[in-house]
Amino acid sequence: MTDTALDSITSPLDNPPEELADVPFLEETVTLLRSVRDHDFDTLAALCDDDFGIVDAGPDQQPVAIRDRAGWEAWFHGLFAQLAAMGAQTDSRITGLESSVGADMGFSVLHFDQLLHIADMTATFDCTATIVWKLTSEGWKEARWHVSILSADVPEGLAAATG
Repeated sequence: MTDTALDSITSPLDNPPEELADVPFLEETVTLLRSVRDHDFDTLAALCDDDFGIVDAGPDQQPVAIRDRAGWEAWFHGLFAQLAAMGAQTDSRITGLESSVGADMGFSVLHFDQLLHIADMTATFDCTATIVWKLTSEGWKEARWHVSILSADVPEGLAAATG
């Protein structure tokens, strides 16, 4: 997080729900979400192969389909730059995680709130993501991410400020 009043707030990702401690892929999922929160492109890139592309949610809450690594890199560099230019911070609160693990592939269904903080306002987006994981020589990697925004609570002042 950047140097603002939010620095004194404990991130929900710093204390994932204890009841999920034994769910497969929790550590990798938390690392993904923290990497986005911290704009840590290198950690995020190392954990993601995105062989099957991603479908993410854009700032306008509309789906964005990305089909190759170059598009994936451009998307995250652009997103991080846009958030920085807005003075925005993001965070995530995991509300549920179900996973299944096979010999070399696995999947998770992640339920989470995506939080967008700008100035003294916070928008909350109720999201569900499906993540396909593949086992590589370096460990488990995300091979597919598909997120849906189920609902949004955006303060009027924040909606006006972000368009």
